[in-house]
Amino acid sequence: MKNLVEKLKEDFEAFAKDAASQIESGNKAAGQRARKVSLDIEKALKEFRKVSVEASKK
Repeated sequence: MKNLVEKLKEDFEAFAKDAASQIESGNKAAGQRARKVSLDIEKALKEFRKVSVEASKK
């Protein structure tokens, strides 16, 4: 679970950087990267929820 949390942290940082770049300078490629990372974040959060629930049952 620790690896999953580290990956989420990295993904959130990448998302924030690319989203800010799109907002501030209108960088379309950064917007596309941010949207792609948001999908990865969504999948990782679902996995975290599954792992967390299993860990709490033990």
